[in-house]
Amino acid sequence: MAPSAAPADDAVALGTARGRWVLLATVLASGVAFLDATAVNVALPTIGAELGASLAALQWTVNGYTLTLAALILLGGALGDRYGRRRVFLIGVIWFALASLLCGLAQDTAQLVAARALQGVGGALLTPGSLAILQSSFRPHDRARAIGLWSALGGIAGLVGPFVGGFLVDAVSWRWVFGVNVPLAVAVVVVAVRHVPESRDPDASGRFDVLGAATGAVALGGVTYALIAAGDDPGSAAVWTAAAIGVASAAAFVVRERRAAHPMLPLGVFADRQFTGANLSTLTVYGALGGFSFFLVLQLQTVLGYSATLAGAASLPPSILLTLLSARAGALAQRIGPRLPMTVGPVVAAAGLLWLSAVDAGSGYWTAVFPGSVLFGLGMSALVAPLTATVLAAAPDHLAGVASGVNNAVARAAGLLAVAALPVAVGLAAGGQVDEVSFSAGYQRALWACAGVMLVGGLTAWATIRNDVLRP
Repeated sequence: MAPSAAPADDAVALGTARGRWVLLATVLASGVAFLDATAVNVALPTIGAELGASLAALQWTVNGYTLTLAALILLGGALGDRYGRRRVFLIGVIWFALASLLCGLAQDTAQLVAARALQGVGGALLTPGSLAILQSSFRPHDRARAIGLWSALGGIAGLVGPFVGGFLVDAVSWRWVFGVNVPLAVAVVVVAVRHVPESRDPDASGRFDVLGAATGAVALGGVTYALIAAGDDPGSAAVWTAAAIGVASAAAFVVRERRAAHPMLPLGVFADRQFTGANLSTLTVYGALGGFSFFLVLQLQTVLGYSATLAGAASLPPSILLTLLSARAGALAQRIGPRLPMTVGPVVAAAGLLWLSAVDAGSGYWTAVFPGSVLFGLGMSALVAPLTATVLAAAPDHLAGVASGVNNAVARAAGLLAVAALPVAVGLAAGGQVDEVSFSAGYQRALWACAGVMLVGGLTAWATIRNDVLRP
């Protein structure tokens, strides 16, 4: 259900001091989550060296967070609708900060992965709350502009995240990649308590779909564990047991969502071919993005010898292009329809991945890394805004929040599964340390696979997306 609006006399105007404070709280909170997600990848080689982490442990450092976030993000939105969006948002921010502190204090990889999973719970509470607060707090004619500013300013966190993360790793410690979240979260809490109005959905009723959330989490967790563990011994009983539990839980999740009176994921939205096609495209494109992001920073640091700061800086071109071009790509898609941008974008991004697959020891940044990064960034810039707009346009207005949440969960799950599956698929042993020779060969195969998956995303869009969906 779409967020309920504030009463006319209580609605916030964007140009006022209060409006700026509300925007600051939501942007800063989302920015903390975005910054953390992008900065952690840059810190992985240093974390692995200091904690003696295997490749599997590094995979779980990424996936521990993504798993709980993907599994619980829809439930987090529902909790905000029922109990108050500001209240749940604040709980999420505080939870995220405390979990970040635990990450920074971790003494081994088991502690770090557990803390990352707790971080994901906080992210699942604060992420949907940010957008819902904007939608419910601002005057109707200010909402689109507020959301646009939130998206643009939040994107800056993703833009600077790798560089900031690399700088903190080199100048201080990888632990500060997590520690920096705490003072930022304190600022969010202070601003939100003083300036953000409370809102809830007066029509929210019925029981929460806890069983749906649980079966979804077990499904993702079982499959993820099986994929990562298969890197050492694909025939082991543990791998097959985890896989069976994951698949059975996935089937139970579908049955539950079909029968639940108030499902976490209303399967009826997938009856629309447009919505289903856009989410299938999301699954492939964000799967390729997740795998690429995991492998590139490890290749740059492990094989090319980049410092964490340089590896973070090398990751900037796609983020810069996304920040500069996404709005223009959205406007273009509104004029010509989304089908062409959603088809051409993945093709261009795949070309960038193929270029980057040649990055190896001795490769120069300006000849090997930069051109491929630019191609990849141009492709993603053409794709992301039309994809998001298509998902929202394909759902009825009263299900806009559900559509956005579903697409967000699909994107997170795609990255989760890609990071779990790709090392196995390219022959890297999960239990071993990350060494230059074996990883470099696996890196090349992984980027070929990501390019292939990205092309599938483009073909999916061409086959399923109507070209008139965004036109006035």
